[in-house]
Amino acid sequence: MSLDREFSEDGKELTIYLEEKFDFGKVQDFRLAYSEGNAAVNCIIINLQKTEYMDSSALGMLLNMQKSLHESVNSFKITHCRPQVLKILQIARFGKKFDIA
Repeated sequence: MSLDREFSEDGKELTIYLEEKFDFGKVQDFRLAYSEGNAAVNCIIINLQKTEYMDSSALGMLLNMQKSLHESVNSFKITHCRPQVLKILQIARFGKKFDIA
């Protein structure tokens, strides 16, 4: 898996750190990042601090993650967005489905 991820000490929070490009090439890595070893997780944080580019497939991956985990995860957050990425999320109205900080 080429994406970094980190669990909180109590295992209830998972942070996934994405790279410069968040696009279709990350489908498998992204899916593995949120689906492996997350039995106790109730909050997922997507850290986009390094992400400079995201396309429509990235938006789809975020929605698929939420759809597949909505019964077990209470909170989905997107953090540290660069201005160009934040603009994409705002245009797509992702603020209605995710906490964006």
